[in-house]
Amino acid sequence: MTSSHSIQTSRLRVAYRRAGEGNARRLLFIHGNLSSSVYVAPLMPLLAEHFDVVAPDLRCFGETEAADVDATRGYRDFSDDIHAFVEALGWERFELVGWSMGGNIAMQYAIDHAERVERLVLLAPGSPYGFGGTYGAEGTPFSPLGLGSGAGTANPGLVLAVEHGSRFILRDILRSYYFAPPFRMGRDWENRMLDALGKISTGAARFPGTFERSDAWPHVVAGDVGVLNAMSSKHGRLEGFLELAGRLDVLWVHGDADRIVSDESLMDVGYLGKIGLMPGWPGEDVYPPQPMEAQIRAFLGRYRARGGTAEEVVIPGGHMCALESPAAFLAALL
Repeated sequence: MTSSHSIQTSRLRVAYRRAGEGNARRLLFIHGNLSSSVYVAPLMPLLAEHFDVVAPDLRCFGETEAADVDATRGYRDFSDDIHAFVEALGWERFELVGWSMGGNIAMQYAIDHAERVERLVLLAPGSPYGFGGTYGAEGTPFSPLGLGSGAGTANPGLVLAVEHGSRFILRDILRSYYFAPPFRMGRDWENRMLDALGKISTGAARFPGTFERSDAWPHVVAGDVGVLNAMSSKHGRLEGFLELAGRLDVLWVHGDADRIVSDESLMDVGYLGKIGLMPGWPGEDVYPPQPMEAQIRAFLGRYRARGGTAEEVVIPGGHMCALESPAAFLAALL
């Protein structure tokens, strides 16, 4: 049985879901951007057969207390929140799963508190070099730093849909981007997920954040506050994770039809320009698409070269592949 809770930490009040309490293996599950623990909830009864699993809502999402995001700290506002949360729970050691942006937060948490993490599972994480604004497998940033990354790249229609709770637009995004069509969640779960999108805390220092203008295409540079800027190539780089090689085993699980974290991401301005959906694209020689999958693969290759253990598992589905193929995800996890 999955239950909902709230706990006051040293930083903020955190809402969370829990299932399998009493199991010996502890699992902390961090959700991603534009979601909440509601997106983890369908998996929790299955996970509870093996784990004591908790899934908190991050700041700006779900039922957790809303708070600004200092993007100059990268993912550290979120990582510090997670640490305060496990301290409040009294958890010393646990396995850690991070989904999408949650995977990048989980990597930052491991950098900050490797002694707490028994194993790290990255479920469809973003690039360790930031979401957008880089090219090549090595994650080289465009100039100026943060160009084509962060809050300025957010679809204005999506931001308005979140602010006004436009279920028609949000439903289309959920069905077309999060999952691999024709997969759909049942109506009840889909409505819960749409409700969660309507609870996102918006504003300059929350979602999506601020941005600056540039003469270079696509004319936007990541700002210094807000969720999307924390994920940007300007602030959200995670090369420090490589120092953990030999100390922490890593499992990377992703879907075979992911349209968000992909070498052909429908949320990357470089790829959108290439396929004619972003006007003024200067061409592949000037602004190529970000090869997100290739970047993650090469990054974990660097991790292995330093003596670390990192395994890649591909399962059927899109960005929310664990909901599309729960048995395959659980098999990989176990």
